[in-house]
Amino acid sequence: MSRTRVALADDEVLLREGLASLLERSGFEVVGRCGDGEELIALVREERPQLALIDIRMPPTHTTEGLDAARVIREEFPETAILVLSAHVEVEHAMDLLASGRGSGYLLKSRVTDVGEFTETLERIVKGGSVVDPALVQELVAARRADDPLEEISPREREVLSLMAEGRSNAGIARELWVTEGTVEKHVHSILRKLPLPDTGDDHRRVLAVLTFLDAR
Repeated sequence: MSRTRVALADDEVLLREGLASLLERSGFEVVGRCGDGEELIALVREERPQLALIDIRMPPTHTTEGLDAARVIREEFPETAILVLSAHVEVEHAMDLLASGRGSGYLLKSRVTDVGEFTETLERIVKGGSVVDPALVQELVAARRADDPLEEISPREREVLSLMAEGRSNAGIARELWVTEGTVEKHVHSILRKLPLPDTGDDHRRVLAVLTFLDAR
């Protein structure tokens, strides 16, 4: 079985090399590593990896270079999955990335502590899933707007929607909440019915529901 090919960008040498070593030991193929956005774009153009791991803040200004590189990669290579790693919860940056499509994720660097959980997250993103750090979800919920489109959603449905935002499948949500998968399916259908979403396929509506949840702040 071929290994998932990964490009890695972070200006912190120790973190970059540590991640590269972790990924290689976990069965991924690191096709290149670099320390700024321009190098990353060049690397992706040359190697066409399946996944790009990107730090948001890199030289020269240490502001949004990683996110800018992610935009270019998403536009030129939409099939390349993208995981942005950040030291802080940066709401606008996360929303910008997650709204760009499937196969994307936003994690705090402090979350990269459990190897199994982290590699599972990477595999989920490569397969087209979207993963959101729970800390970001909590901040968005706490700061939601007065005209909350989630007003009709019950507390239990909010829990389900929060786990959907983390990229969990119905089976994964069921395990987390200690309920049956059928119960989760009922909650999901109720959520999709209550939110003002266009009448499209359930898979697409599920993504739209997550984006509505994330944007309700």
